[in-house]
Amino acid sequence: MADIVDIAVSNDAFKTLVTAVQAAGLVETLKSPGPFTVFAPTDDAFAKLPPGTIQTLVQNIPQLTRILKYHVVAGKLSQADLAKLGTVTSVEGSIIKIDCSDGFEIKNATVLAADIDADNGMIHVIDTVILPG
Repeated sequence: MADIVDIAVSNDAFKTLVTAVQAAGLVETLKSPGPFTVFAPTDDAFAKLPPGTIQTLVQNIPQLTRILKYHVVAGKLSQADLAKLGTVTSVEGSIIKIDCSDGFEIKNATVLAADIDADNGMIHVIDTVILPG
């Protein structure tokens, strides 16, 4: 198996996410033993943001880091685990609402692929960048 970063790097749908994680200096953290659960936005999810947002965030590393950490939860949580919990606290510190009543949603994002197993955690692919606050 591979770690969370290796899986993201090997998937063409995560080019923007990988670039953002590198810019924020979070590669080593996400390669550490963890475990972590990552809600991973696709390139299409990043493309939904207003024009210029990504460039602005790459120039504002504290804000970029906060947003990326909002997509990460401590522990290895499957869809079934998340459904039971209903909410989780991100490593950024904010609460994230989980809704599995009709499909699988993380806050305002739909999960496109769930339970991607990594050496150091779990990845759930989402269709929208989720924002704290």
